[in-house]
Amino acid sequence: MIYFDHCASTPPHEEVIRTLSEVMLLHYANPSSLHRSGMESRKLLQRSRGLIGELFHTDAKEWVFTSGGTESNNLAIVGAARRSNARGKHVITSAIEHPSVYDACKKLEREGFRITYLPVNRAGFVSLSDVESALTEETSLVSIMHVNNEVGAIQPIEAIGSLLKEKRNVYFHVDGVQSVGKLPVRLRDWGVDLFTASAHKVRGPRGVGLLYVRDGVQLEPLMAGGGQEDGLRPGTENVAAIVAAAKAFRIAMGGQKERLMRMNGLRDRLVRCVGEIPELVLNGLGLASSVAEMPEADGASKGGGILQEMAPHIVNFSYPGMKPEVFVHMLEKHRILASTKSACSSKDDKPSRVLQAMGLSHAQAASGIRISFGDEHGDVELEWLCQMLPLVVSKLKPLERKGQRE
Repeated sequence: MIYFDHCASTPPHEEVIRTLSEVMLLHYANPSSLHRSGMESRKLLQRSRGLIGELFHTDAKEWVFTSGGTESNNLAIVGAARRSNARGKHVITSAIEHPSVYDACKKLEREGFRITYLPVNRAGFVSLSDVESALTEETSLVSIMHVNNEVGAIQPIEAIGSLLKEKRNVYFHVDGVQSVGKLPVRLRDWGVDLFTASAHKVRGPRGVGLLYVRDGVQLEPLMAGGGQEDGLRPGTENVAAIVAAAKAFRIAMGGQKERLMRMNGLRDRLVRCVGEIPELVLNGLGLASSVAEMPEADGASKGGGILQEMAPHIVNFSYPGMKPEVFVHMLEKHRILASTKSACSSKDDKPSRVLQAMGLSHAQAASGIRISFGDEHGDVELEWLCQMLPLVVSKLKPLERKGQRE
């Protein structure tokens, strides 16, 4: 099987697995215990936090270990909004955020907060001018993802951060789960206050998330307990998984430059391949339209080609009139594993909220397929995918639902 679902989860490095196993065998003591074994566990925890701080060019103390990206996003958004509600109960986010952000904002709405869900264009980009227009005296938090998990649109984080630097009472949260290890991340240069990452998206273990909390930013904890993680995330730390996760982030960020170049090539070839199949429609910047979809005011560069502002590891396309799960299962028969939308939402049969927010038709939004690359992919795997796509379409064409295509 060829696994093209790296946005959902990634196969762990053998080195990461060995590290996880060794630490579990040798360092099982609670890092909060006062005896020698507990102190050894605590040192490993501190060393891992220090490594994360170095990788992101921040202070070690600014990082909180959580159970994953979902918890990190919830702690950042709900924790910041609740702590800052005295100065304002207005939060700005986008209409295409991951469910862990989108639903956290819906939760805040039920608590009396006002949420602005910014629109995006057909390429999936937030407008900087829309962010600026949405800001009010009551705004306490802006949460915009770095890379969209369905179509791969890279949001103008640097431009938004520059805008918000003038708003000292507004925190800036970025969901970076799909960008770490693929794209440069410069938290301090961008003025980011809160940043989320997840280990299992960079070939690390599941159950470990990172949350950057800039020094001086205050959050309200979501849980009560023993005061671990500076009181923000109580509960005994999973030392073995955290040490293994730190190693995974080190490997991912160390090989980022080569990975970016290689995946850009794979993505561009797949885009050409899909574009040659009449039944399939590409979704995203330059894939179904032109670079003119992306205003320069949004902080995006137009000088490097129509795919420059898309993530290197994601290609999204639709087969209007065809149920996406049927397409996915047919691909699997040809040894290809792909996905439809966010893994957190893939079990429902509703059209993609992200594709609908981009203004795509119901048929297109209801039939999206996501291909996401990983370290194991090269020319051989890409060639097999490009050979199988037209074959799968030809087999499914008799099942195409009449009247659904536009």
